[in-house]
Amino acid sequence: MSFILALDQGTTSSRAIVFDHAGSVRAMAQREFSQIYPQPGWVEHNPDEIWASQVAVAAEAIARAGINAADIAAIGITNQRETTVVWDRGSGQPIHNAIVWQDRRTAAYCDQLRAEGHAGMIAMRTGLIPDAYFSGTKLKWILDKVSGARDLARQGRLAFGTVDSWLIWKLTGGAVHATDPSNASRTLLYDINEDDWSGELLRLFDVPREMLPQVSPSSGIIAETAGNLFAARIPIAGVAGDQQAALFGQRCVAPGMVKNTYGTGCFMLMHAGNHPIRSRNQLLTTAACRTGAAQEYALEGSVFIAGAVVQWLRDGLGIIKTSAQIEPLAASVADNGGVYLVPAFTGLGSPHWDQYARGAMFGLTRGASAGHIARAALESIAYQTADVLRAMQSDAGIPLAELRVDGGAARNDMLMQFQADMLGVAVVRPRVQETTALGAAYLAGLGVGYWKDAQEIAAQWQVERRFEPGMERDQAQSLQAGWRKAVERTRDWARSD
Repeated sequence: MSFILALDQGTTSSRAIVFDHAGSVRAMAQREFSQIYPQPGWVEHNPDEIWASQVAVAAEAIARAGINAADIAAIGITNQRETTVVWDRGSGQPIHNAIVWQDRRTAAYCDQLRAEGHAGMIAMRTGLIPDAYFSGTKLKWILDKVSGARDLARQGRLAFGTVDSWLIWKLTGGAVHATDPSNASRTLLYDINEDDWSGELLRLFDVPREMLPQVSPSSGIIAETAGNLFAARIPIAGVAGDQQAALFGQRCVAPGMVKNTYGTGCFMLMHAGNHPIRSRNQLLTTAACRTGAAQEYALEGSVFIAGAVVQWLRDGLGIIKTSAQIEPLAASVADNGGVYLVPAFTGLGSPHWDQYARGAMFGLTRGASAGHIARAALESIAYQTADVLRAMQSDAGIPLAELRVDGGAARNDMLMQFQADMLGVAVVRPRVQETTALGAAYLAGLGVGYWKDAQEIAAQWQVERRFEPGMERDQAQSLQAGWRKAVERTRDWARSD
């Protein structure tokens, strides 16, 4: 009997999951790694620590499953997107810490791009907007700031990649430098209309083409692991950015189907078919997983801080000791008591796109308690999701039938019920909630014939619980009006001029 190994490299931890042919989890291992904050608004990771944690959990998951490396039919990779790594091709050493997707150091440069009139061209080519969120401005910063980097890049001695490319490089012992369309489309350097790196954008950001990875389909054999890494050479046959992998894992493969992943951030994707939808409401158009000859697309709304607000209550304020304590603490009060928490710690994402917004709490009185703050934190995740969904429905012109959910915070029943109340539609949680890793596993399995076709894997998706809206719409709208008022108070806070 053979299995699929999914490597799920996230923002705060690396995980490895062994899946069987039924799409069930056979074993899992997870390891957190360091978050580096050199300055306010800057977020970095050590690429070597990412690699060390990922390869360690891969070996641990295989051992926990009681199998050998030879029993792994293929590896699928899914990863935090936009996070930017630059390394020396000769030594394999990073020339700088990875700059994380949350990092805001290039916000002023993004303002400059807009002021110079580049926003329209960028949106037309990439489906994105000039924002510090994306990889292109981070890569330019590294080339500009690291001594000698530009000369090395022009000589073809440096490689750039998002985290998937870094892992593929390390897994193959430096033999393969590759990515897939779902990751490439998050760089500000990739033309989603032509399915290729854009010469116009490379010139704008002054990035040598020699640095860039080859773009391969999301499903299909890209490479094999190096002979000295595991006890067998394992095909790497699936690659996708975490949100597109979750879209695939949730089986949202027809136009109009929507999933929302509640992780460090919150990411809602609607499948858009084979033609990109151009947003009128500051959402993103992005490449979905490519499993065949034709590229597929998605409409995306990105919330920067979701589950991370719970981590902040734990690590920053210390009002909970573990993330699991948030639900009973929030349930200790009947309502939010008029308290709103806007977790704009790294700015506001879709549909606001305010790089200078910052977090704040409103409505505090002497009667406000830790319970009210905990409830306001959970509710902020649902409010942000509702903001994105309204914009998405307006762009697509498709009413939402249901929202499929996954990610760590999706296990919180209180949050899921409040989400259904705010949206006015059912929220559906699947039996297997590791849908990001499952999507990567499906891509890899299809790539080597482990599963014969999409119909076979579609039959595996099952509902664990369905949350129906129960709140009166007037009450839901009143709560969201309070939220919108709070959001407006946070806008533009950190702008210096």
